[in-house]
Amino acid sequence: MDVPATGAPDGQAAWNRFERDRSLRALRARWRTASLAAGWRFPSDWGLPEVDAVCAAVIKNGRVASAEVAETALAGLGRARAAAGAGLAETLADLAALHAVLADPDAVDGFIAPDVDTTPSRLLRVTALAWADVATDQLVNTEVTEPLTGLPTAAYLRTRLSELYRQARRDERPVADVHTLLVVSMDFSSVAGWPRLTGMILVADALKQVFDGGESVASLGPSVAGALVPKDARLASSGVALRRALNERLSVDAQLRDTGRPQISAVRLPATYDQACDLLGSLARS
Repeated sequence: MDVPATGAPDGQAAWNRFERDRSLRALRARWRTASLAAGWRFPSDWGLPEVDAVCAAVIKNGRVASAEVAETALAGLGRARAAAGAGLAETLADLAALHAVLADPDAVDGFIAPDVDTTPSRLLRVTALAWADVATDQLVNTEVTEPLTGLPTAAYLRTRLSELYRQARRDERPVADVHTLLVVSMDFSSVAGWPRLTGMILVADALKQVFDGGESVASLGPSVAGALVPKDARLASSGVALRRALNERLSVDAQLRDTGRPQISAVRLPATYDQACDLLGSLARS
């Protein structure tokens, strides 16, 4: 790694930036490790841009401060966790992981023991209230379209599935005989910040290009999108076209290329509508 030269004012500034960036990366990596050890269930959806905002608020001139200085950023993270589908218990366990890392900066990662009960009550309150604001708003005022990608939300897809299952009962024919769910999932575990958001925007663009004939396309989670498509002779060719469109778009960014190939799978729809809703929930954070 090239280390900036020091001595002149410009060199000192470059060195300070270098030290700060290194500290940010180190804090983020230790926090993620501790959070996964504390029970974070889906590693690919941990790294939101708000995580980086919290790290930046904690790191001052290359030095680590206490989490209390990041209250505003923690509120933003709480809101983002709720919007991404993380439960309150999991969100607070993640906060406890950050607090444990900051409380014992010299501890070996494997020996960090996050404990929600030892996390300062003010931090818990700030994060929980922010999480609850979004969770409550989702119940009262659910948006039909996800603002980042422009895709309909999973709520829309549940409504569409409800229609299909009612028709299936009338026709006495399983939904799975007529439709399938084509799912695109991305592994963003090694990507932070804006490239992650850009990746999902590109995924949405590819889906809308390939499925432009009335198929139901929706955002299922922070790194998952899908299309409810007829189970006909065009399904295989559509899957090939989708993979080609994804590869073309994602190849323009070096960080996105490093995430590996997007996973495309045809998921069989279950026998009942309730089971289909459970399936969407599990896919959202897979």
